[in-house]
Formats: sequence, structure tokens, C-alpha cells
Amino acid sequence: MHVIAAIQMVSGPERDINLAQAGELIKRAAQQGAKLIVLPENFAHMGIAETDKLALREQPGDGPIQTFLSQQAQQHGVWLVGGTIPMAGADPKRVRAACLLYDDRGAQVARYDKIHLFDVSLSETNETYRESDTIEPGDQMQVVQTPFGRIGLAVCYDLRFPEMFRAMAHHGLDLIVLPAAFTATTGLAHWEVLLRARAVENLCYVAASGQGGHHANGRDTFGHSMIIDPWGKVLAQTEQGAGLVTATLDPTLIQRLQRNFPALQHRRKDLWT
Repeated sequence: MHVIAAIQMVSGPERDINLAQAGELIKRAAQQGAKLIVLPENFAHMGIAETDKLALREQPGDGPIQTFLSQQAQQHGVWLVGGTIPMAGADPKRVRAACLLYDDRGAQVARYDKIHLFDVSLSETNETYRESDTIEPGDQMQVVQTPFGRIGLAVCYDLRFPEMFRAMAHHGLDLIVLPAAFTATTGLAHWEVLLRARAVENLCYVAASGQGGHHANGRDTFGHSMIIDPWGKVLAQTEQGAGLVTATLDPTLIQRLQRNFPALQHRRKDLWT
């Protein structure tokens, strides 16, 4: 049995203020017994303009956000999923949205760069998003072995691409972690149903940490961070504002469900790729 936590924030443009708040929430989660803690997408910075993130880009292994994550993991003796942070890439006009995993000694053990970028227009609310203008997409999924089982790393818009998670499940999957900053509009319509579907389809836990509130740049995010079991049951959920939820990950439940309900073994891979 392992206690895991999903942290929710309403991040703003001041990096140090966001890090201080994240530190308090990590401390609270650790005090509640969490050994794996997930931070939301853009936890350290949500700028007024999308290009603001370029000034905060970090090189791999060097920078205040990475130092913060390493120190927090080591200080509290927890595994920490660092939401996303802006990392330098090949394009000087864009960054990588990197999701970093640290172990309980403060060592970075995995990095996933967001693959699917949110380039959409919402006619109902006259919202337009073009992540590809400032973010360089990744090209490799990540499933990593941990004391909590095999964890698949994904970010926000990735949630809408079930083939990505099915590919993860091919390698064995116990838990999906999903830092996010879903819009209020799309979150209300699709957030929970998509999260529960990914859990049910892949017979694994899902821990989704969101941004949840009104931000200084005028954006409204949906929040509703939650933890879901492999049968699609929502174990814990918060609504709006900064906070956290915890739940217990039971490896025996995963094993039992995958043994008694072997849908993953029934795939007709001979009929499609």
C-alpha cells in the first residue's frame, strides 16, 4: 500500500511565490503520509504572456526550479513529479514543457517532454490557444519503474490521445500521473470522463494534478484534481483553489483486476497497430 497525493494550485507570474506555495503543499502532503506527490502543469509559473516562460527556461540539471524540486524530494523523503517546467530545447524561441520525476534522495530519475500541444480555438468562449508557438513538442513517452510500480508520465492535452496510454500499457502500467492546466470550459465537459476512461481502459490508477482557479493572466482553469482507481472509481477529489488530495494505491487491486478482467490480453493487435 502506498499513499499518493495530487496537488492543485492557482499559479501566477511570480516564480518564487509559486515555489513557496508549492513547498507548503508538498509539506502538507508529506505530513499526511504521501510518498509520491504530483504537482500540476506550470506549477512554478503562469505568465501574463505565453512568451514570459522563455525568460525562465532552464538547462538540464541546472536552475532554481530543478533545485527546488530536488531539495523538496530529499527534505521530505518523497518521490516528486515536478508538474512541468520550461526547459531549453533546440529552438531558441520555444521551450520544452518538461515533466521531471525525482526520487526520495532528490535525484532526477525520469524526464518526459509534453508531446501533444494544445493548439485549439473554443468558439463558445472566444478562447484561442497556440502552445506550439512557445513550446517545442517532445517525441518519446516515458514509463518508469518505481517503488509504486510502473508509472507513465503524461501532461494535460495528452489525456485526449488514448493510443499513447495503450502504448504505455504494453510495457506494463500501474499508475498514470497527469499534471494539467485544463481550461474551465473543456474541463467541465471532459476532464473527469477522460481521466476515468484512461484508468478503466488500462486497468491502472490515475493521479491528475490540475491548476484550479482564476489566474493573473485572465485564464480560468478547471481544477478538480483527483485520484482514480483501476475500476474507474474516484477515490479523492478537490474542486477549486489551492489544495491537495490523497489516496492509497493498492498494488494487489491492480493485480487482481488485471488477472480477473484480462481486457489488455484480449486486444486484437493482429487487426490494427
